[in-house]
Amino acid sequence: MILQQISTSLRFPALEDCITGGEALLPEEQEEWRRRTGVLLYEVYGQSETGISCGTLRGMKIKPGSMGISIPPFDIQIIDEKGNILPRNTEGNIGIRIKPTKPLGLFMCYEDNPVKTAEVECGDFYNTGDRATMDEEGYIWFLGRNDDIINSSGYRIGPAEVENALSEHPAVAESAVVSSPDPIRKEVVKAFIVLTPEFLSHDQDQLTQELQQYVKSVTAPYKYPRKVEFVPELPKTITGKIKRSELRKKEFGQM
Repeated sequence: MILQQISTSLRFPALEDCITGGEALLPEEQEEWRRRTGVLLYEVYGQSETGISCGTLRGMKIKPGSMGISIPPFDIQIIDEKGNILPRNTEGNIGIRIKPTKPLGLFMCYEDNPVKTAEVECGDFYNTGDRATMDEEGYIWFLGRNDDIINSSGYRIGPAEVENALSEHPAVAESAVVSSPDPIRKEVVKAFIVLTPEFLSHDQDQLTQELQQYVKSVTAPYKYPRKVEFVPELPKTITGKIKRSELRKKEFGQM
């Protein structure tokens, strides 16, 4: 949002480090921040249940698009639904090892909700419910919340990749991608888009087609948003996270 509001360079003489979290950081935003501030932007990941558990620390190599590696005392692995560790570069759940010893900083339980607590205990791991892959160097690549993954005609589509593609188009200030019901494919990709000021007066049907074609050109063609809705703003939590679940529930008539 800072980059969108201020077009000139941003110089802070006393600033040494910048950290971002809450939403997946787009590689082009990371580079733009470095170019305009002269300061590197490090990404961190965590949950209310864990605190910061993963990140790119000062002095580490930054891999644009990755949220870094597990931070001690946490041991993060990519696991399946039974808690088995998956091979590198395989999509799965982000798991934090809790056995034989639960790491300091991890939540004890969901208060007065033993059922929910048991649901997230997966073998030797706490299952965060976030989907990701891990490369050979242990860097983690976030795909989305388990509930956010779109299953369209057998293809599993993470919202982050579609949102990243949309963000590269000058018309898009912000976007949120969710599943939407479809009689043939069961689910299709739908994008809720906040336009940049200079595109507010453009023909929306024409702009929809342009955005769809653009996503097709930079991702696998089946990932493009078959439905597009332009909105003035996106629903967010008090910490700035987009409420994709709220948009998804509206699509499926639950709100």
